[in-house]
Amino acid sequence: MAYPLPLASLESAPLRPGALDPLLALIEQHIAEKRYPGCQLALAHQGRLVFNQSFGQARLGHGDPADTQAMAAQNDTLWLLYSNTKVITATALWKLHEQGRLRFTDTVADHLPEFAQHDKGAITLFQVITHQGGFPDAEVPLELTGDHARVRERVCDFKLQWEPGSRVHYHGLSAHWVLGMVIEAITGQDFRQAITDLVIRPLGLENDLFVGLPRSELSRMSFLYQPGSTAGSYAMRFESTSEAWQQCGAPGGGGYGTARGMVALYQMMLQGGRLNGVQLLSPRTLAYAIRNYTDERVDEFMGMAMHRGLGPHVRGHTVGMRGLGSLASPRAYGHGGVGTSYCWADPDSGLSFAYITNSRVPDPWHSVRLDQVSNLVHAAIQT
Repeated sequence: MAYPLPLASLESAPLRPGALDPLLALIEQHIAEKRYPGCQLALAHQGRLVFNQSFGQARLGHGDPADTQAMAAQNDTLWLLYSNTKVITATALWKLHEQGRLRFTDTVADHLPEFAQHDKGAITLFQVITHQGGFPDAEVPLELTGDHARVRERVCDFKLQWEPGSRVHYHGLSAHWVLGMVIEAITGQDFRQAITDLVIRPLGLENDLFVGLPRSELSRMSFLYQPGSTAGSYAMRFESTSEAWQQCGAPGGGGYGTARGMVALYQMMLQGGRLNGVQLLSPRTLAYAIRNYTDERVDEFMGMAMHRGLGPHVRGHTVGMRGLGSLASPRAYGHGGVGTSYCWADPDSGLSFAYITNSRVPDPWHSVRLDQVSNLVHAAIQT
C-alpha cells in the first residue's frame, strides 16, 4: 500500500527559511564523530509529509560474521523503534476503549483473571499504562516469546515490588507485556495481528510500521549498534541478529518502522484521529488519552516528572522534559526509544517530527542530544 501522506514542500510548513540547516549539520557532525552510523528524520505538517531524509549507514559491513555487507540508510529503511512502540500499542488500546471493549479503570484481572495472583487483583489498566503498576523489573524471557500461552502465564505470575499506584517508575518492557496479553484476551488475536488490524492497516502504514518484523522485510532492517570498546568504534547489538527478538514484536519496545511512519501516526493524532480519509479515533478519545495524568510526580527511574498520558508524555510547564525539548509547546507530546530516538507532535504548529538512529548510546549524551535535536526544530517554528 502507498504511503498515506501526500508530499509537500518544506516551505509550506511554518518554519523559517533555512531553519533545518543547523539540524542537518548537527546530524552530519554526529555521524562524523561516530556517535551513530545512520539516522532518519521526518517532519510532517497538517497531514502532509514535508521533509524526509536519511543519513549515513544502516549497516556498517564491518567484518562481523553477520555484518559483512554495508548498506546505506534509505527512507524506507526499517529501524528498531524501541519504546516508541509503546505509543503504537497505546493507540490500539485507545481504539478498544472507544469501541467499549475496555476501560482504563478496569483491572487487568477483569480481562486476565489469572493476573490476580500474588496480590495483583486490584491493579488497573490505568496504573499499568502510566507506569504505576508496581512490577518494573519483571521480565518475559526472549525464549518464551514464540509461545503466547507461556507469555500469558509468565505475565500473570509477575510479582509486585511495591504497592501499585504508590510510585511512578518506568516499566521498560513489563507493563506492555501485560497490555499485550490484555489485547489478546479482548480480541482473541495475537497482539501483533490485533495492533496491525486496529491501527497500522487502517492508517495505510503496513509498509512503514511493524509490531513483529516479518522475514520478508529483513532486507530493509537497519542493524543496531552500541559504542565499542575503543573510541570511535561500534559493537553490534544482539537485536541485529536475533530472529526471536525481531519477530516477537515486544509491545513495549520491539516495533520496527520508518521515521515517515511515525510522523504519520502522530499526524493522525494532530488531525483529530483522522488520516488520509480514515477516522481511526474520535477527538474526544485523543483528548482523554493525551493528557498529564501523573502531574509533577517524579518518575523514580527517570529522575524527573514525565507527565505521563495513556501512552505519550506531555510537555507541560516544567523547566525541561527529556526528549521533547525544553522549547516545546506545553501541549506537545511524544515518546522516545532507549538510547536512540524520539518522536513528537506539536498541536500548536501542526507539526510532527521523528528522529531515529541506530546506535544505542548512554546518558548523559543521549538526553542532551535529544534536547538539542528537538529544540532546533522547535526554535524554527514561526507560529
